[in-house]
Amino acid sequence: MSSQPSKALETFDNPNPERDYHIHMEIPEFTCLCPKTGQPDFATLYLDYIADRRCVELKSLKMYIWSFRNEGAFHEAVTNRILNDLAAATQPRFMRLTAKFYVRGGIFTNVVAEFRKPGWEPQPLVELTAFAHQSNTRE
Repeated sequence: MSSQPSKALETFDNPNPERDYHIHMEIPEFTCLCPKTGQPDFATLYLDYIADRRCVELKSLKMYIWSFRNEGAFHEAVTNRILNDLAAATQPRFMRLTAKFYVRGGIFTNVVAEFRKPGWEPQPLVELTAFAHQSNTRE
């Protein structure tokens, strides 16, 4: 096997640092171990961020996520650790990590953690509306 899990997160220059734009990633194969039982826990991670100067490189992110496969971690702790590591590597304007863990013992756990660069405020949301085509003919 040529690839191995790694805690190293690589980054690259944001190609458009002058603009706030939303980067969304879905990571459906996250696994770690329950620290109490040693049984596997499975989750889908949703990473949303607005980059400043650096973006996370995808292969390193994949290897980083893989590195948790054999580690015991509570859902809350691992979600915050991943967010902290990603924020430290990229220094984004804003980052949100949503971890949706699959059912265990009849309970679904969702953990949402956020990072916001001091002083950064989001731009106002622009609502775009589609108008139905109206005929100009008179009856």
